Amino acid sequence: MPDSGPRLDDQVCFALYAASRAVTNLYRPLLDKLGLTYPQYLVMLVLWEHGSRQVKELGKALDLDSGTLSPLLKRLEKLGLIRRERRAEDERSVSVTPTEAGIALQERATCLPDTIADAMGLNPQALDDLRDTLRQLTDSVQNYRLAR
Repeated sequence: MPDSGPRLDDQVCFALYAASRAVTNLYRPLLDKLGLTYPQYLVMLVLWEHGSRQVKELGKALDLDSGTLSPLLKRLEKLGLIRRERRAEDERSVSVTPTEAGIALQERATCLPDTIADAMGLNPQALDDLRDTLRQLTDSVQNYRLAR
């Protein structure tokens, strides 16, 4: 085969894909102990940080559309971790609030970031730099896509 085409090992997209899969697979058994999937964990992180949020705010924070977010919220509600309520001042808007059980789950999840950081094998500054680079990459790609 000719050696002139793109090579898998040279592709940034593949490195991102492989890293994402590795980290998500690392989370899976840890989150199984909490009874959460990774997307459900992300929803709970937003609620633990900010308290009650509107569905629209959750979607924006997680970059998820309502078609993806609604089933996540239904499952979290069935688990007894959140409560969804139509807002009295605007019936079209739904607030999502962590329940007592949802708030209590936060304590069991506090070790996750340190466990994941340890597994990544990067010092705190390298993790901060990586996070900043990934955010910049995301913004650049989204802006590029929107400009087309």
